[in-house]
Amino acid sequence: MNGHARELADGFDLEKLTPEFYADPYPTYRALRESAPVKRLPNGCYFLTRYDDLIAAYKNTKAFSSDKKKEFLPKYGNSLLYEHHTTSLVFNDPPAHTRVRRLIMGALSPRAIAGMEPDLIALVDSLLDRIETRDRFELIGDFASAIPVEVIGNLLDVPHDEREPLRDWSLAILGALEPVIGKEAFDRGNNAVKDFLAYLETLVERRRKKPGNPERDVLTRLIQGEDNGERLTAKELLHNCIFLLNAGHETTTNLIGNGLVTLSQNPDQKQRLIAQPELIKTAVEEMLRYESSNQLGNRMIVEETELGGIKLPAGTLVTLCIGAANRDPAQFPNPEAFDVARTPNRHLAFGTGAHQCAGMALARLEGAIAISRFLKRFPNYALDDEPVRGGRVRFRGFLSVLCSISA
Repeated sequence: MNGHARELADGFDLEKLTPEFYADPYPTYRALRESAPVKRLPNGCYFLTRYDDLIAAYKNTKAFSSDKKKEFLPKYGNSLLYEHHTTSLVFNDPPAHTRVRRLIMGALSPRAIAGMEPDLIALVDSLLDRIETRDRFELIGDFASAIPVEVIGNLLDVPHDEREPLRDWSLAILGALEPVIGKEAFDRGNNAVKDFLAYLETLVERRRKKPGNPERDVLTRLIQGEDNGERLTAKELLHNCIFLLNAGHETTTNLIGNGLVTLSQNPDQKQRLIAQPELIKTAVEEMLRYESSNQLGNRMIVEETELGGIKLPAGTLVTLCIGAANRDPAQFPNPEAFDVARTPNRHLAFGTGAHQCAGMALARLEGAIAISRFLKRFPNYALDDEPVRGGRVRFRGFLSVLCSISA
């Protein structure tokens, strides 16, 4: 390891990140993986960067807890943000996690997702039709972010004329999950939860009076519960509807945006995918690995455990660095290379184990349809300016990417 790499590893502090890190965190992740894979941060938390260590944390739910009540109370206080993030599926342990996940997975069955494909194709094509009328367009706002908001809006059967605030609410709530937030970000996230809850209360009341088709309308299915009588509480229902939008919105936006930017920056792989469109499924997996939409996860140690020869006592907070694990050479040959045909590709963009992403099949479908149809329509698209990053460490994506449709 050279001196600069050692300096990156020694000086790493998740609460004091540099502009260079936000632009490209991977040299720092590589340095940490090589010299301090179980890195103790100045605040006493540990930062994990090896693939095998993340697998161990994901699968050992007895020692590594996803319950965030202790971790989030000092950060959020007794706020709506705290209520939301400690009620959501992703931040709970079994049995609460198991019960809520079973209800949501029932609404996201393979049959239900397959039934979404025609509407998804029509949505993507309509967005591409609009782009085709211009010389330049903005990849995120005009395309990538418009897809998941509509898909989740359709899942919950939110009327089209009521969807405009959904994206801003989602960005504000997820922005408050960054390692360090100021008062402005906290207030923005808290107000978004308040406004979202108020809207959902009226939507749920309308749906109770006039149920939709539970085979297509996830909200109706969640309200009605399972045949055995299992249902979400009123609070669980509202907060997990917010979770469904948030989980499916920014991460899928980032998958599409990151994927098309990465293809543009790797023209040989772009041309390979255009020439062999049947590679789209492996290409989407490689986009998820190479520029994971979700870069970080968190756990709390509840039973003393050991990783990399380091004992982690109960009460220790750990950050799981998905972005680093997805480029671990012990798991992925030549990990810094972007290869649309890479296989096997057991990346951790969706996690693994009990908390593996409930909507991953839908995200894969959205990514494959959006990117393949975009490439078919605009094979010569090009970036017009330097893409503007979103300025986040947990969710890696772009705020804006100006493009032209022909080079």
